[in-house]
Amino acid sequence: MPWYYAVVERYHELQNPTSAEKIRLLGERLGLGPESHLLDIASGRGGPAVVLASEFGCRITCVERAEEFVEVARRRTQDAGLDALIDIVHADASELPLAEDRYDAALCLGASFVWDGLAGTLAALVPAVRSGGHVAVGEPYWRTWPLPSDYDPYDEYATLAETVARVQSAGLTPVTLIDSSRDDWDRYETLHWLAAEEWLAENPDDPDAAEIRAHHEQWRDRYLRWDRDLVGWAIFVGMRR
Repeated sequence: MPWYYAVVERYHELQNPTSAEKIRLLGERLGLGPESHLLDIASGRGGPAVVLASEFGCRITCVERAEEFVEVARRRTQDAGLDALIDIVHADASELPLAEDRYDAALCLGASFVWDGLAGTLAALVPAVRSGGHVAVGEPYWRTWPLPSDYDPYDEYATLAETVARVQSAGLTPVTLIDSSRDDWDRYETLHWLAAEEWLAENPDDPDAAEIRAHHEQWRDRYLRWDRDLVGWAIFVGMRR
């Protein structure tokens, strides 16, 4: 089957429920500039890297394991004239040794699954940044607690306050929170719908079309019924102590 996210995220400039404006705000809060070196884990199609390198002139090392996304990210980097600033490494970050105290900041936006959750992700990234540097993670959280009794959660998220506490317990001082709006969520989710429906129309006889449609409709319906109200997403930034 064509990889599901390569199908439904083929139009996404940013593969998270956020905006270019908020990514630029993130760069400001990280204090990025031409002397900064940033690590971007699970960098996907290169959206945040292109925004940050263009705006702040910083160097960025991107790590992405999906070949489909690496190809797009390299093309976008080249088209933007940012080859000298953005280095894209095709690798599974969980298998890649990270040098200690090397980076001014480390990002993992919406991909804490790389290290099996938020705690593992923070444990991997905190040593990679210098003292006084920053770690930024994009992570879902529960907007409502307790959850409705008939809702089946698909991951072990925490409330907003509990998520900040987890960041703090990893040896970071929380310094910034950049939350996603409902518009951010709707833009992100409905672009999945558009890409899926167009792919299905273009590939009606693909042997995996029925499975792609089933995934697409399942996630669309879940979003409309539950997740739009229950699940938030924010970029949490902590300074290494």
